[in-house]
Amino acid sequence: MTKHNHTHTASASRSVAFHTLGCKLNFAETSTLKRHFSGMDFEILPFGEKADVYVINTCSVTQDANRDCRKVVRRAQRQNPQAFIVVTGCYAQLEPDEIAAIDGVDLVVGARDKFDILALAGNFEKPDHTIIHRTDVNEVVDFHHAFSANDRTRAFLKVQDGCDYRCSFCTIPMARGKSRSPTVRKVVENARSVVAGGYREIVLTGVNVGDFGRQSGETFLDLIRQLDRMAGLDRIRISSIEPNLLSDEIIAFVARSNTIQPHFHIPLQSGSDEVLQLMKRRYRTDLYLRRVHTILGLMPDACIGVDVITGHPGETDAHFQTTMDFLQSLPVGYLHVFTYSERPNTTALQMEKNVPKKIRKERTHKLRRISEQKRFDFDNRFLGTVRPALMEQEVQDGRIFGWTDNYIRVSLPFDPSLVNKVIHCRLDDREPSGAVLATIANGRATGKTDIPVPVTSNLHPSTI
Repeated sequence: MTKHNHTHTASASRSVAFHTLGCKLNFAETSTLKRHFSGMDFEILPFGEKADVYVINTCSVTQDANRDCRKVVRRAQRQNPQAFIVVTGCYAQLEPDEIAAIDGVDLVVGARDKFDILALAGNFEKPDHTIIHRTDVNEVVDFHHAFSANDRTRAFLKVQDGCDYRCSFCTIPMARGKSRSPTVRKVVENARSVVAGGYREIVLTGVNVGDFGRQSGETFLDLIRQLDRMAGLDRIRISSIEPNLLSDEIIAFVARSNTIQPHFHIPLQSGSDEVLQLMKRRYRTDLYLRRVHTILGLMPDACIGVDVITGHPGETDAHFQTTMDFLQSLPVGYLHVFTYSERPNTTALQMEKNVPKKIRKERTHKLRRISEQKRFDFDNRFLGTVRPALMEQEVQDGRIFGWTDNYIRVSLPFDPSLVNKVIHCRLDDREPSGAVLATIANGRATGKTDIPVPVTSNLHPSTI
């Protein structure tokens, strides 16, 4: 389909509302789209209000993508039946015709043209039929810079996009294209502008951040070394990093850094080596265990989060039991549990021995209970200690919330002067909501090595 060549100069009276489905990367990209529209004099409204234009940034990770997208389009139509509706994002790249068939959608924009919506929409007048702008995913080669903000305290900075891995269950390579990233210099430049905006913490985000720098001959370690030196940046977090890309050098550097927080999120997906093989993952459980031990050997107070998928084709009861045992034995802080869902054009679809949906859900429920226990035990370990926490704007029942360096949610009595400040908190008591009640401490925070890691009897360091 031919592109419109004319760009649209918006009048100040136009309004736009955005809705994001999916990951932190999507949120970062939506924030950047908002800035594009704002720069063209569009008024940005909350999604629940009546706007002239609605932009929906979609996700394709689960099979609910279609249902979720339909639901959001209907919501937009209820607010304003005459509105111009744009759908973009991963689902738009994978299933443009499916989206075009949804009543009310005017423009579908694939991965390559996501940041050209203002040009592609012409004058935002509803067309007779849905317009689709989508190219083959192999043409998606440019890197678009993006960041999103959380309460003006924490910013999610996109440092990488796309993925060259071919995990059996995943559509992201088909939705976002090949792995690509900017130079270290460019990321540092972007980070400087984020810090100049008053943000105290930057979360480095992408599809596969550990793969950073392959085009420029740089590495993820080069990137964090440079960011670590940046004046005015108090905190850096790594959103998620593959175990095979999380090198001992990266872990050692984080341990020495005062800026990079002792918090790692490392996808596991299964605790069974046979299932990891079916999933086409690039490591086995022994490597994962080694990474966890290396982190905790250098940073005993670090929080480690784990991604797990239940019910992948071929996952037997025995495999699942192996995963449960492995997770129980890991001294980690929490799990993110996903239920496997069939995705078009993935190799998992061709696999035999499908797990019934009911069993998938039961397995997810069991792992979520393990996660709750892990989180509870981790938080409780630090009661009575003092930790630095960055306080956010969120206020509830007269309390203000924040996150410690090692990712414990804390709450203090509300005081507006605490917003966007790193406060030394004494962790007093865990409340049922999951946050830890804290008080401002006069002393300094507990050091990185002051807290012992509990020894778990079924861990075998000899296998490391």
